Amino acid sequence: MPSPKRSRLPRCYETKAAIAASPEVVFAHVDDHACLASHMSQSSWKMGGGKMTIEFDEDHGQAVGSRIRLSGCVLGMNLSVEEVVVERTPPQRKSWETVGSPKLLVIGHYRMGFDIAPQGEGSLLCVFIEYALPPSGLARWWGWILSGFYARWCVRQMVFDTVKHFEQSNWSRVLET
Repeated sequence: MPSPKRSRLPRCYETKAAIAASPEVVFAHVDDHACLASHMSQSSWKMGGGKMTIEFDEDHGQAVGSRIRLSGCVLGMNLSVEEVVVERTPPQRKSWETVGSPKLLVIGHYRMGFDIAPQGEGSLLCVFIEYALPPSGLARWWGWILSGFYARWCVRQMVFDTVKHFEQSNWSRVLET
């Protein structure tokens, strides 16, 4: 179910999960970047003890051309990246990519996104990242070692958080009846 507009970045990772909700409902949830990227805004050892703050433009990251900025401190270093939404086709697909010069630790420019397809009474969610290593220096060296780990963690976390959200929603409905 890969997006037809995938980039030419050299590295990629994707993961999929069945979600017990319609594509429209899943899209509405993952189209909210604050929900999708919530793992970045929480301090954890995988974030080097740091966290990122997410800032949105007036379209809240929910229109083609909309901008999203992440910034924070990880392992004592100030990091920042600006993303622009380059594709948004509800309820099937959305993707965004870095603009400018990302200031990150283990990856450079990237394109991320998700595809949603109907599957039985629910949906199949596929979240992907395509990325390059940082252009030079220590960050590039760290990228050779850790970028695959980071890419897998980030994409899996987005899928896991989405699955967890819908499992909790379904459980709550069962408890209320």
